[in-house]
Amino acid sequence: METFSSIECFVRSAEVGSFAEAARRLSLTPAAVGKSVAKLEARLGVRLFQRSTRSLTLTEAGHLFLGEVSASLLTIQNAVANLASAEGRPAGTLKVSMGTVFGRLYIVPLLGEFLRRFPAINPDWHFDNRQVDLIAQGFDAAIGGGFELPQGVVARKLTPAHRVLVASVDYLAEREAIVEPDDLKHHDGILIRSPQTGRVRSWQLTSRARQHSPLTLKARMTMSDSEAACATAVQGLGIALVSMPFAVGYLEAGTLQRVLPEWYVDDGNISIYYAEHKLLPGKTRAFVDFIIEQFAERGLGRRFSAV
Repeated sequence: METFSSIECFVRSAEVGSFAEAARRLSLTPAAVGKSVAKLEARLGVRLFQRSTRSLTLTEAGHLFLGEVSASLLTIQNAVANLASAEGRPAGTLKVSMGTVFGRLYIVPLLGEFLRRFPAINPDWHFDNRQVDLIAQGFDAAIGGGFELPQGVVARKLTPAHRVLVASVDYLAEREAIVEPDDLKHHDGILIRSPQTGRVRSWQLTSRARQHSPLTLKARMTMSDSEAACATAVQGLGIALVSMPFAVGYLEAGTLQRVLPEWYVDDGNISIYYAEHKLLPGKTRAFVDFIIEQFAERGLGRRFSAV
């Protein structure tokens, strides 16, 4: 068991490049983590890390050893977690990352039913619009769109990630008619600034007939959130390009209308992400299957499609 603990300290330190950060995630002291790794090095007879006051880097032997043990460590941990489940049912803390507004609108309302089915699971949900490192940051799953898929992580599609043009009835009544994409250049745009890069992306519109056209809206203002852009468009201040999950409530209520309803932006998919390994923890499997089931039963894929 002592060797297993030392290997866990080594793997976590290698993932984050710091004994201090590894100690924080393992609920140990940095000195305890460093001592544990040193014992492992002594037992193996090789140096696994090059240490300095500012950095912790793997040696060649450390790289080789990490490749050999990291997947096996995860499998063992998941096996222990599954055996420790309450009376064979999924149990434990479920750490999930999701977009702030999307999570509040569409995932939080599912929590009651999820806990009725799996009362031994304790949700630890983090609301953030940035991509997280599932493995290094210890997340069981994440929900979002437009994420890069790192090695060791798989994605299950929940719904298309379509963006649509919306405006208020008053705005459209007072401005020139919009018949084709090129007409947009005469209109005020409420554009979305990426919270990650701070940039306003150049979008390409796609028609249901699979034609393409650049988005030529004038940037009257920028927002970093689709929900805020919708609330701004309701005031008649311009045309917003927003994600369907945020626009659909306004469209169904009639406070916003689609502009050029035959056109939309295809931004990939909204998916649920989790680490790929043979023995998925029961709590993670239960959550992934539940979310996919609920999105299908509630027709959210169809509701969020702009086509």
